[in-house]
Amino acid sequence: MKFLITASAALLALSVPAFAAGDAAKGEREFNKCKACHMIQAADGTDIVKGGKTGPNLYGVIGRAAGAQDGFRYGPSLAAAGEAGLVWDEENLATYVQDPKAFLVEFTGDAKARSSMSFKLAKGAEDVAAYLASVAPASN
Repeated sequence: MKFLITASAALLALSVPAFAAGDAAKGEREFNKCKACHMIQAADGTDIVKGGKTGPNLYGVIGRAAGAQDGFRYGPSLAAAGEAGLVWDEENLATYVQDPKAFLVEFTGDAKARSSMSFKLAKGAEDVAAYLASVAPASN
């Protein structure tokens, strides 16, 4: 019986997909798709990646509550997700950029949730998340 429980637990652990860590160097190249709307600018004004201002500045996004970048006006669904406790980490950010609307519907439980981010990053999401984690402030 003990063997059966141990074997079942091991099989269950192996069947749960593990989050694969991304490659920050690949993510830096992949971020070129993102910079049409997003910049990465340090708090002191130093441009790490010059980009658009349609989306929020992504400097320090990993570890930040969703919808909480000062000076940026977020849509109601993303703001609600942040108020409900969504804090960006590499895993959930990678999931979000693959299908922002579906992510918000699932997180908020609101079938009408939507995202202002219309672009879906089908490939390289984990790499972009790893890159964004690498360009965070030291305290993040």
